[in-house]
Amino acid sequence: MFDCAAVYGNEDRIGKVFQDAFAKGKVKREELFVMTKVWNDMHGKGDVLISCAKSLKDLQLDYVDIFFVHWPFRNYHEPGASGDYRHPDSKPFNVDEYMETWRQCERLVDMGLTRFIGMSNMTIPKLEAVLPQCRIKPVAIEMELHPSFQQPELFEYCVARDIQPIGFCPIGSPTRPDRDKTENDITDIEMPELVEIAKAHNVHPAIICIKWAVQRGQIPIPFSVKENEYVSNLKCVTEDPLSDEEMAIIKKLDQNNRLIKGQVFLWEGAKGWEDLWDVDGTITK
Repeated sequence: MFDCAAVYGNEDRIGKVFQDAFAKGKVKREELFVMTKVWNDMHGKGDVLISCAKSLKDLQLDYVDIFFVHWPFRNYHEPGASGDYRHPDSKPFNVDEYMETWRQCERLVDMGLTRFIGMSNMTIPKLEAVLPQCRIKPVAIEMELHPSFQQPELFEYCVARDIQPIGFCPIGSPTRPDRDKTENDITDIEMPELVEIAKAHNVHPAIICIKWAVQRGQIPIPFSVKENEYVSNLKCVTEDPLSDEEMAIIKKLDQNNRLIKGQVFLWEGAKGWEDLWDVDGTITK
């Protein structure tokens, strides 16, 4: 599985790697699962198709396997913006605007440019508002998931509706941007219980986070630029599983520790990053 996105700025380089692998017969296109995402500044009428076409051109593919709406807002921030940045055009979530974007995604399926479509960074109130209006339902939702932030309600909500949870930051994102760090954040791989389980398996705590994620039922998408870590991440879920007791211990480590808070997408007048996540059970206006 390759988790790509327009905003990552590297799809052209990934496309060259794909083509080299295809040309050398190392892998066939149908053996890969490639995902990409539309960025917030490309949600308008006609923009989603343009975004998808650009990603396909850069990736040198005829189709992707899942095309995601990266964030449920059209709120944009300048590259490298600080946590207190507020774009003057930013505003709260709007159901009609989101559905305008989603219907364009549905047309991508109709056109054969993506096999499936998905959502990302959603909340239950937002899903309750948009799912009944979807002609084509999302097959997956990307969300932050790691031992100290398990989002059990959202996780179960998705599973109950046959929507696959895909978890980003599966080891707690220790290299996330400074703007997303606060003094109360928890570092998952330093949690004593995780460290002890890792010692019992003779592996790094990060490996335990990935094992837990897969055994729980989510698809973790760890980030790395090192080949040995790629191999280790893939291999660890095929051997030496966690015991039921260890899974139960990790289940108790959830502390609602959101790390990717999204402050740069806030609008003027917002109280804080919590407004993005509907913490009171209703969509923040």
